[in-house]
Amino acid sequence: MAAKSQPNIPKAKSLDGVTNDRTASQGQWGRAWEVDWFSLASVIFLLLFAPFIVYYFIMACDQYSCALTGPVVDIVTGHARLSDIWAKTPPITRKAAQLYTLWVTFQVLLYTSLPDFCHKFLPGYVGGIQEGAVTPAGVVNKYQINGLQAWLLTHLLWFANAHLLSWFSPTIIFDNWIPLLWCANILGYAVSTFAMVKGYFFPTSARDCKFTGNFFYNYMMGIEFNPRIGKWFDFKLFFNGRPGIVAWTLINLSFAAKQRELHGHVTNAMVLVNVLQAIYVIDFFWNETWYLKTIDICHDHFGWYLGWGDCVWLPYLYTLQKRTRRQVMCQRQSWGLTPGHWAPEPTLLSSPWAKHRLTPSPSPPRVCTWCTTPCSCPPRTPWASCCWAWWATTSSGWPTTRRTCSAARMGAASSGAGSPRSSSAPTHPPMGRGTTASCWCRASGAWPATSTMSAT
Repeated sequence: MAAKSQPNIPKAKSLDGVTNDRTASQGQWGRAWEVDWFSLASVIFLLLFAPFIVYYFIMACDQYSCALTGPVVDIVTGHARLSDIWAKTPPITRKAAQLYTLWVTFQVLLYTSLPDFCHKFLPGYVGGIQEGAVTPAGVVNKYQINGLQAWLLTHLLWFANAHLLSWFSPTIIFDNWIPLLWCANILGYAVSTFAMVKGYFFPTSARDCKFTGNFFYNYMMGIEFNPRIGKWFDFKLFFNGRPGIVAWTLINLSFAAKQRELHGHVTNAMVLVNVLQAIYVIDFFWNETWYLKTIDICHDHFGWYLGWGDCVWLPYLYTLQKRTRRQVMCQRQSWGLTPGHWAPEPTLLSSPWAKHRLTPSPSPPRVCTWCTTPCSCPPRTPWASCCWAWWATTSSGWPTTRRTCSAARMGAASSGAGSPRSSSAPTHPPMGRGTTASCWCRASGAWPATSTMSAT
């Protein structure tokens, strides 16, 4: 639904010294101010059933060899009862709780206490202290980009343990898989609840908070835009990237180690899924600076959707392939999967590159034109036009640029129509799907008062 701005928002002084009404700049993008019945019903459905969906998938793989219809058929035919299925489910254990606490603590220390050094010796990698996008209230947060460093150190420690130190078994994640699920749920609900309480009583940036008056929607979608503790611990960047995505490849390795332990070798399918998902994870951390300008950071508030989703949904549902690969050991089938697995990779990896490549530098932009066709505007070379169209049509590209355009437009509006843009305002050339308007800035810095770009 379209966002609705609050009627009584105080005036604030812009960076150029001009006092303007911030109504246009606050609440025009990000999550909604008001909730319709469909959104509320969807939120309640997800809050009630998403944890059970995750449990059902994990339970089906654990007890029914990943046959998703198996539990339903057994219950309907009377071969099993819900109590029987639950009785076979491993409970939370002290070992799992200690392991998960140690894991999260280790990732917090890597995130907050170890400044990035990879950017000093890796050509092309951008890390260290970086600025994020302008928030609806005009705030520009700084981030310590050290995800690649955390991933490398974590995996170096993993391999050192597997081959030299022998502190723990490489199959430790697989062996505690379901007990760790309960630990991840506890953390997901705890951090989501804390973020909601923090948004009400001690927000990091009060002007970036949104309240709908509906408890369930506020809990699900979040109140604070960028909740933080201290100077560097940003909830969104940490939970979106760590601990779930760092753990992703470790989970894969643990499942591969279990397969080797059980069968004496690792199948081609297991190797393939490990390699392809490792490419995705490494690409994410290599381009973590780009992530600061994506929909997760620029649009979403931090609530249960991100807090619980990053702790539970991501590491448990994104890694289901390994359960199947451990149990279905078909060499011919595994090689046949190669084209199907590789085909989406160029699109997946190149769309963020296209977005970043066509995003201008912070220098003053040159021309501003509003148009109704995706490829009739900013690109000045044939290859750029192709990339522009590619950018607009890839699923990971168009929502981000819509939000960025809205952010850029509203950020400019906050400094006054026709006034010079502040140095912190984003200069992204927005691009939407289909016939959504494209924007290019003019040397004077003036921004059109209206556009065909929708802020959803």
